[in-house]
Amino acid sequence: MLVGLLATGRGDPALLFTVATFGNTLGSVVNWILGRGIDALRSKQWIPITPRQFERASCMFRRYGAWTLLFAWLPVVGDAFTVVAGAARVRLALFVVLVGLGKAARYAAVTLVSLWAAN
Repeated sequence: MLVGLLATGRGDPALLFTVATFGNTLGSVVNWILGRGIDALRSKQWIPITPRQFERASCMFRRYGAWTLLFAWLPVVGDAFTVVAGAARVRLALFVVLVGLGKAARYAAVTLVSLWAAN
């Protein structure tokens, strides 16, 4: 959606970047909340990660700590990092800062490349 809007020149690039970053970070907060109750929810099919993804992310999280949240934008494992962070009881403020920074860097790159390609 972001790339499409930027490519067609619809909307202010700074506003689009901000909305994409904020919205995606807010979605990760939902995963963090799910992680807080993971023991009760683990058997539910609608959880956004598989048990294998959860275990893989848990191993990375134990090794590198909260810094893994800078990579919450990655496909597949990114959602797992955010759920694991909730299960690990990472403070919400730290979570939002690290996830927000990672997602902002991603959307900044997407925005800049999209604007460059459109010209």
